[in-house]
Amino acid sequence: MWFRRDLRLADNPALLEACAAEGVLPLFVLDDRLWGPAGPSRRAYLAASLRSLDASLRRHRGRLAVLHGDPAREVVRAAREVGASRVHVAADYGPYGHARDAEVEAALAGHGIELARTGSPYAVAPGRVRNGSGQPFKVYTPFSKAWAEHGWRQPVDPPDAAHWLTFEEPVKVPEVDLPEGLELPDAGEEAARRRWAAFLDDGLAHYGDRDRPDRDATSRMSVHLKWGEVHPRTLLADLAAHRSEAATTYRKELAWREFYADVLFARPDSARDYLRPEFARMRYDEPADRLSAWQEGRTGYPVVDAGMRQLRSIGWMHNRVRMIVASFLVKDLHIEWQHGARHFMHWLVDGDLASNQHGWQWVAGSGTDASPYFRVFNPVTQGKKFDPDGAYVRRWVPALRDVDPRYVHEPWEDPAGLPEGYPGRIVDHAEERREALDRLEEIKK
Repeated sequence: MWFRRDLRLADNPALLEACAAEGVLPLFVLDDRLWGPAGPSRRAYLAASLRSLDASLRRHRGRLAVLHGDPAREVVRAAREVGASRVHVAADYGPYGHARDAEVEAALAGHGIELARTGSPYAVAPGRVRNGSGQPFKVYTPFSKAWAEHGWRQPVDPPDAAHWLTFEEPVKVPEVDLPEGLELPDAGEEAARRRWAAFLDDGLAHYGDRDRPDRDATSRMSVHLKWGEVHPRTLLADLAAHRSEAATTYRKELAWREFYADVLFARPDSARDYLRPEFARMRYDEPADRLSAWQEGRTGYPVVDAGMRQLRSIGWMHNRVRMIVASFLVKDLHIEWQHGARHFMHWLVDGDLASNQHGWQWVAGSGTDASPYFRVFNPVTQGKKFDPDGAYVRRWVPALRDVDPRYVHEPWEDPAGLPEGYPGRIVDHAEERREALDRLEEIKK
């Protein structure tokens, strides 16, 4: 069983298929093409999740074999070492993972070994639902309806018995040193179960406040879904017992995740390039110092700075704030979305390629079902609306903790002046909004 984005024992159909054999080797390969570009948040979290998976296997008298290198070589080597006739996986639909699996499949076939795909990280696998013309959906709402009508299977139990095999040369899970001040959530299948149970018991009732970054109203399940410590099918099965509007809304959020995976599968080039190519013609500015100010939370706009500092502190950012800071980079600083997406993928512990890249393209106006480019988030009004008392800003920007509440989202208006240690605005939002709209008109000609 070659684990990838399915670091769990429960509701894992590929693992059940593997355990039906006379013996199964649990395997994970640290792939340099994924490990290398990953930032400290994802590296550290992955390492912790692998240790958790190994602990779960050991409770069942198994052990996780961790190898390091090219999967086309290491998976073949492990399979041959234990005399496997089949390697079981959950299908990967990402641009790199899809190509990697084809390469591994060919390498295995050269030794008479089969690559068996069972399930995927999604309730409905990308490419499964199509519009009336048989084409991929380009708009979320009709996709979500077709997705719900297609439905999904019920969760499956963990294997109740297995003959676990061992590999004699496992690589230790690496220790990852986190930058000072960066704290990550608990990793692993048990942590995912605890968080989900707590959300169902208490958090779901408050999910209507999910747009408020000053409130703990989101599930924080994105990181557990990213690494497959829980399957969305499990969440959907539990939500079926709830008839509330909040449960319906949560299902729609899971559908967004699967929509973006479907879009990326249909258009793998959109991980790096504009889904709508006309936006590549727009005038953009060189990143330079303004990109650094944005990355470090030194823009002079409190809600933007709070979000960027939250990202560096816990490897996560509230979704409403992700939209605000993305709009600020693209439309106030006129910097291409790829720079922001790359920074997010480096620091986000839940960095998911499909959701991240297409979330950014949505804000930039260049994606599928995108927010119109002329919708420019005003960081002041957004802050006042979704963080009315400034609690979120005060938590992440210490220099603003004692500012008069009337000025916490626009401290430059405070008669007392800017507090010590907080920068002035690097741009004037009203002016940059006009500039962004002027640049939009240029590409319409």
